Amino acid sequence: MKSNEIIVLDSGIANVGSVFNALQWLNVPVRVSQLEKEIMEAPGLIFPGVGSFDQGTAELKQKGLDIVVKKFAESNKPFLGICLGMQLLFQYSEEGGKSIYPEGLSLLPGGVRRFPTELPVPHVGWNTVHPLQGHPLFTKILPASFFYFTHSFYVAPARKENILATTEYGDNFASAVVSGNLMGVQFHPEKSGPSGLQLLRNFAEIVYGHRQVG
Repeated sequence: MKSNEIIVLDSGIANVGSVFNALQWLNVPVRVSQLEKEIMEAPGLIFPGVGSFDQGTAELKQKGLDIVVKKFAESNKPFLGICLGMQLLFQYSEEGGKSIYPEGLSLLPGGVRRFPTELPVPHVGWNTVHPLQGHPLFTKILPASFFYFTHSFYVAPARKENILATTEYGDNFASAVVSGNLMGVQFHPEKSGPSGLQLLRNFAEIVYGHRQVG
């Protein structure tokens, strides 16, 4: 492994190929891996995820990747969670039922909630994203740019300062979050055309100290 390669986490809960291909198209050094040594040596980590919260946590624990993800997050190196990969950063999800909520990685305070029953779920398709902070993850991306979503649950951060961007679906929900080196997006940048590619390029430039990539 080259030490400058960003790792796309092969957790078993996502199609990592589309994220890998997008980064390769941008000429970003990248590798897909689930090996702790390679992950911990990487300058940045992308954690994509699809599916249910409880199955995601079970898969991570079965492979011991929950511990690895936490260790990397605590290393202060840039970390990007995508879709379920962002949701799992939080403490719990309502997806498991009303009495016992499955626990997440608890790297960010707050939980994951279901959209109100009067809204069609899942929320699928293109929707606008409105950044609330001047964060480098959204550099060169116009306000209210469209990104591609597919999800039935949304994150509800306990701290407003962790909300990086919002999207309207019935009401405004957090479609991007941030806390230090931790970043997360609910949409799929790898499926979101030029704006999504720009966001992945921005993440790479954060990883490499704002050196131009692509």
